[in-house]
Amino acid sequence: MEFKGKNVIVTGGIRGIGRSIALNFAKEGADIIIFDMIEEGKDELKGLIEDYGVRFEYFKVDVSNYSEVEKVVDLLIEKYQKIDFLINNAGITKDNLLISMQETDWDKVISVNLKGTFNCSKNVVKYMIKKRYGAIVNISSVIGIMGNKGQANYAASKAGIIGFTKSLAKEVGLRNIRVNAIAPGFIETDMTKVLPQEVINEYSKLIPMGRMGKPDDVANLCLFLCSERSNYVTGQVIHCDGGMLM
Repeated sequence: MEFKGKNVIVTGGIRGIGRSIALNFAKEGADIIIFDMIEEGKDELKGLIEDYGVRFEYFKVDVSNYSEVEKVVDLLIEKYQKIDFLINNAGITKDNLLISMQETDWDKVISVNLKGTFNCSKNVVKYMIKKRYGAIVNISSVIGIMGNKGQANYAASKAGIIGFTKSLAKEVGLRNIRVNAIAPGFIETDMTKVLPQEVINEYSKLIPMGRMGKPDDVANLCLFLCSERSNYVTGQVIHCDGGMLM
């Protein structure tokens, strides 16, 4: 129960990687706070998390809306006086070749993925600074490093998260706050389930381990980056991709 008495915000925590992150933190004793726009599956997740004897709270929050995030974070601070960990996981895709991509599709992906990371981090980190303690983990992607056709908006947002992570880590390091990013590769989530099998097969050929990753693989890395085992690690982008990018 390494994180007993700690609280963690997981954005986009109802499904996929975020859900796994929330469950793994709960298993280690952390109280869980979910920011998401999705409500389906909330009650099931609540039951699973509370079975570990920890607190579960859900807030329907659009992370791209600064005032919404600010309001909920201030409420949490008033209630609990602290936020120990923030996992910026919320993300969307709206794929298309650039020549066919609508401006609204560009704006929405940048707004949720990149601005959402800014909104949550800015509102949480000011309280971490007061406590001189905390860890932020931003979920980027290997696509933000290597690019991918049809995903210029997604790649730009995830690359932006990497630059944001390194910059914020330099700003708050002296306050005993660590900021790192994880770049998942090909992970089994709702986003990848919709891909044709031939696409999945082609991607798998690029992975030295020969298989897709599991959400728990990313969650376990999140736990490490928030634990005392990584208390001298900050400003890093760690690939979780089975060796896909080296």
